Amino acid sequence: MFSGLKAKLKGTQTVAVVPMNGAIMSGGRLGRAFDDAAMAPLIEEAFRLPRLAAVALAINCPGGSPAQSSMIGARIRRLSEEKQVPVAAFCADVAASGGYWLACAADEIFVDQTSIMGSIGVIAAGFGFHEAIEKLGIERRVHTAGESKSMWDPFKPEDEKDVERLMHLQGVIHQRFIAWVKDRRGARLGDDPDLFTGAVWVGQEAVDRGLADATGHLVPVMRGRHGDDVAFRVIGRRRSIWERLGAPGVQHMLEESTLQSLNARFGL
Repeated sequence: MFSGLKAKLKGTQTVAVVPMNGAIMSGGRLGRAFDDAAMAPLIEEAFRLPRLAAVALAINCPGGSPAQSSMIGARIRRLSEEKQVPVAAFCADVAASGGYWLACAADEIFVDQTSIMGSIGVIAAGFGFHEAIEKLGIERRVHTAGESKSMWDPFKPEDEKDVERLMHLQGVIHQRFIAWVKDRRGARLGDDPDLFTGAVWVGQEAVDRGLADATGHLVPVMRGRHGDDVAFRVIGRRRSIWERLGAPGVQHMLEESTLQSLNARFGL
């Protein structure tokens, strides 16, 4: 999308474009997933560019790890404030859940008319296999020091106390997510009672509720702000030779599976 955009004049102002595509998960390698460790050098590089007018986050992300989302968002805010450089987020197909957490790290959020936004909530999903292993004659053996160590074991019947503990953990994370959105969006947020229920909205609906500032796309918006001769510098990592040859590997398949699962929640 941005491969033909290069700095052409020495005195031209620069917009650093940081792609954030895929699921947010620990160990993600910027293929179909990413984490703070993978994004850190790219974000740091973006804020070091000379004649930097702004940093643009190109987000297409259905969510993932709350902790990694929080760490990436905090890094962006720290560098933006240290360098006194504005940040704008441009959302494509989806910026939901953790993807919306990242968008809120920007000073302004722009969406396409068809972008899916929001999902300010926390989800945990799994399967229960206890009846299946009983039918197969399999005995489950688990020994713990500490009664909570085997919480939510998929090979045991669901325990009410485990569910209560899980709901508590989710509640704490959800409140942190809400506080982050309120801190970053402030008075721009609307009063829709469904705002923090995990609901999602499309394009202008998100703008109307204050989740985004306007509909718009990266290049025209940035040129409108910084002039037609502004240069765009895309900050990305080099792919390994195996990735360039199309060899997926186990990690790549795990990332692809995670991304497809998250996207499926939004009909993508």
